[in-house]
Amino acid sequence: MSHNNHYDVIIIGSGAGGGTMARALAPTGKRILILERGGYLPRERENWSSQAVAVDKRYGPKETWYFDERPFRPSHPHYFVGGSTKLYGAALIRLRERDFEEVEHGGGISPAWPISYADLEPYYTMAEKWYYVHGQAGIDPTEPTRSAPFPYPPLEHEPRIQQLNDDLQRLGYKPFPLPMGVKLGYEDGQEGPLTVLSNFDGFPDPTESKADAHVIGIKPALQYENVSLKTHSYVERLDTNGNGRKVSSVVVKQDDGTRVNYTADWVIVAAGAINSAALFLRSKSETHPNGLANSSDLVGRNYMSNNNATFIAISKEPNDSIFEKTLAVADFYWGSEEWPYPMGFIQMLGKTDEVALSYEAPEPLGGMTYTEMAAHALDFWLQSEDLPDLNNRVRVNDKNEIVFHYERNNVEAHQRLTDKLKSLLSYIGCHDHLIPVDYYLGTQFPYNTAHQMGTMKMGADPRRSVLDTYCRPHDLDNVFVTDGCFFVTSGAVNPTLTILAQTLRVADFIKSNVF
Repeated sequence: MSHNNHYDVIIIGSGAGGGTMARALAPTGKRILILERGGYLPRERENWSSQAVAVDKRYGPKETWYFDERPFRPSHPHYFVGGSTKLYGAALIRLRERDFEEVEHGGGISPAWPISYADLEPYYTMAEKWYYVHGQAGIDPTEPTRSAPFPYPPLEHEPRIQQLNDDLQRLGYKPFPLPMGVKLGYEDGQEGPLTVLSNFDGFPDPTESKADAHVIGIKPALQYENVSLKTHSYVERLDTNGNGRKVSSVVVKQDDGTRVNYTADWVIVAAGAINSAALFLRSKSETHPNGLANSSDLVGRNYMSNNNATFIAISKEPNDSIFEKTLAVADFYWGSEEWPYPMGFIQMLGKTDEVALSYEAPEPLGGMTYTEMAAHALDFWLQSEDLPDLNNRVRVNDKNEIVFHYERNNVEAHQRLTDKLKSLLSYIGCHDHLIPVDYYLGTQFPYNTAHQMGTMKMGADPRRSVLDTYCRPHDLDNVFVTDGCFFVTSGAVNPTLTILAQTLRVADFIKSNVF
């Protein structure tokens, strides 16, 4: 083993957790290696093509997974520098205080986390600043307490979305600006061209205005001489020392099939909740016969992804918005007068076009063409809580391929949220039906593999959890896991900001207690 292959820290994955961790640790002077299985996402005109992105899945993973025995090609994650954040929608939303507590749902119990909202609040604030989050406090009826306002003002509604906002307010609801992570060009006091958002939500962004983990995490980290990045470096397994308490070798398979071993004093795994769990399961050995750090038999279990759905409503008036993703509604987050249990969160999506519609919708509606439908479309994203279930899990088969088992739960809450939106349509200037589509994240498992959470849950008891409250596996002494693995429950908002916040919290712990 050459000295050059030894590092103080190895970070596996360059997405929300890995990229943020790299930037946080870079100023320590420690010799840091970032390993990313993909390369840089090319800047090309296909970045903004609905045909290339939504229909041809140009940037999707080129691999086969299995739903039980049935093969499928997943839509997520994305294997690039910056991970799945290269194509994410950049909605960066805090979990609510109660999301960290035990909550009764229509479909079962959502258990309490071993940390509280207060533990994460300073790091939510830091993450919002790092990731250029635009928003406005004081409107959302469910928003958690904040130690500081949003760092940047909210994105402005275009006229049709402002009309939607006003209609909802007239009905007694409290729509609010959706917190979005984006650099529009004025944030740092600079003068220059402003960014006009269009094909942004679910698309790569060649302008690098999107606050993704490549732009915000990896690029600043690589300004430090002590930080290096190796792309096209797939981590095949983690080997441990004699007593199995420390990872002693990171085995990397390169694109040409050759293998390279790296060693580090500390290993941070941030490959995404599915791939990190698969890595630990692939790394079984005599001292870890069930998979690495899996004495609890919980690695890969409790997979969650929110109950997600994309719907299009057809506005009676044309919707000439270029970018709609500026509004959200949380009035039903904890329930309604008719239903005492949590229902979920509604937000707008980036604007669909006739290409995506013709791919998704079985036939044009009511004599309209797809172009006419797109010109009148309002795009809604609904998400409800997906409850942890031991049997919803990620495994690896004999060929180390990823295998899922998943059954939806808490379905009534999601249906009631959908019905609530349908009941509002005639009052918000729309025809009274919704068209389900799945070009954004997918409406049904197994094809929805975004918003990955829960596969190595946090907890105080090593028999009932995989990670401690600082994301250290109970069974290992020199490893941290900072991606969606640690989630105990999913909540009903996008998980990325919570991943960023917990990563920054863990980074502070590492700097104070490890280095």
